[in-house]
Amino acid sequence: MSHNQRTEIPYRILGKTGEKVSAIGLGGWHIGFADVDEQLSHRIIRAAVDGGITFMDNSWDYNEGRSETRMGKALRDGYRKKVFLMTKIDGRSRKEAARQLEESLRRLQTDCIDLVQHHEILRYEDPHRIFDEEGAQGALIHAQKEGKLRYIGFTGHKDPHIHLHMLEVAEQNGFIFDAVQMPLNVMDAHYRSFEKLVLPELVRRNIGVLAMKTLGNGMILKSNTVTAKECLQYALNLPTSVVITGMESMERLEQAFEAARSFRPMSEEIKALLAKTKKAASKGEFELFKTSSVFDATAQNPAFLGDEPARLQEAVQA
Repeated sequence: MSHNQRTEIPYRILGKTGEKVSAIGLGGWHIGFADVDEQLSHRIIRAAVDGGITFMDNSWDYNEGRSETRMGKALRDGYRKKVFLMTKIDGRSRKEAARQLEESLRRLQTDCIDLVQHHEILRYEDPHRIFDEEGAQGALIHAQKEGKLRYIGFTGHKDPHIHLHMLEVAEQNGFIFDAVQMPLNVMDAHYRSFEKLVLPELVRRNIGVLAMKTLGNGMILKSNTVTAKECLQYALNLPTSVVITGMESMERLEQAFEAARSFRPMSEEIKALLAKTKKAASKGEFELFKTSSVFDATAQNPAFLGDEPARLQEAVQA
């Protein structure tokens, strides 16, 4: 390592929250995989924190709750206070959102989650259901007042226009999100691009930017156009607060550490990366989360969303 090479991972500010978080975040989905031993998942989480990764990603629906349960156990013994803990809920109704949040708090073994996000905003009706008077946003605002969560955000991986619609519906309801999570990767730039459409809006409003699908669930690497390190550093080069990446092994954790520690702002290299990936990216075939329903947990489990508002059900039956 040369004398001037970075030895620590960089930290960034999470939008208007002012919170300082690690530029790389640990993805919660992977640590709950059935083929990842529970002891190994604890080792990965603690090694990540010991190495300076403070941002923890999770979701109520990851691996039937196993991801949150494992993370809750790993964050015992003083580790909880070292991290910025985020999870997501699927409930669109106030009742279902409140129920899922209580489950997440219990599994994560904490009385307050730093950031809770409305998960999988994939449909144009999702924002309206969430901001309905019987919607999930009411549950999160209530929980925030009770001190059960600090900040509120949303996620989605399907279409940048739906993200913009969510921002618009929130604004109509007098609310500005603290953070937004979305796919940001070398291929997104060429196809139905969150980077081109949503990222400038988040920067303008000083909303924390959480990048995901940086490797496209590993699919992007199968295109044989870029390396994992190039993918991670591409996302780090954007105005992101955190680049969330899956770490199901110590090797994957080391890969993330190496990408973060050796990161330097890039300009010419970006042009080369985009040129290399342009053809492979053109039809979205390496971003299946955009072009299929394979990664849509709420499409495969509509019960996760909860009931529609009572008055709408009555209107349909009338």
